[in-house]
Amino acid sequence: MGVDPGLVATGFGVLEIGPGGVTVRDAGVISTTTGQPLEARLNALHRAVYRIIELQSPGLLVVEDLYTEYKFPRTAILMGHARGVIYLAARQLGVSVLALAPSEVKRAMTGNGAAGKGQMQRAVQTVLGLKDLPRPSHVADALGLAATGMARITGRVPGTVGARTTGSFPSSAGAQRWPPHSPPRPLIPSRITGRP
Repeated sequence: MGVDPGLVATGFGVLEIGPGGVTVRDAGVISTTTGQPLEARLNALHRAVYRIIELQSPGLLVVEDLYTEYKFPRTAILMGHARGVIYLAARQLGVSVLALAPSEVKRAMTGNGAAGKGQMQRAVQTVLGLKDLPRPSHVADALGLAATGMARITGRVPGTVGARTTGSFPSSAGAQRWPPHSPPRPLIPSRITGRP
């Protein structure tokens, strides 16, 4: 499971690997209301991530690491709060966490560690064999994190011939889903086994 943490919007994507290939089990965005107090927003994020982990039972949670430099230190602090409650939910449910630098994920998915959002969305669409572009970009980032974590553990990037995705991505925690109503889509085959 990949998580692109943010206080306003946290993207998540759950991949499952098996003998038939890679399946996108669930994907979406957890949003919080900007007018709420920080503690209420963190609580809502924690509850949603906890619920998704509880329902999807991932073997690994891959979270975007903090950048080494932020132009706005307040952004780094808020991102740290969001990452903290995500880590807490994973720990409470006994799921291991792997933090990956954004540049590593971009390089793995696009070949360019400084790729833009659009390039990342197209790369995730191609690698996972998705008919539609994953939107918003938080979903693409989360799926990219999950795929890169999978590659880090297994040594292979998910392929796209003969694998499959699920249809409607049922909401795990009342989060906004992507795609809202998608039919099953073929992916390229993969020999990866296990479940990130």
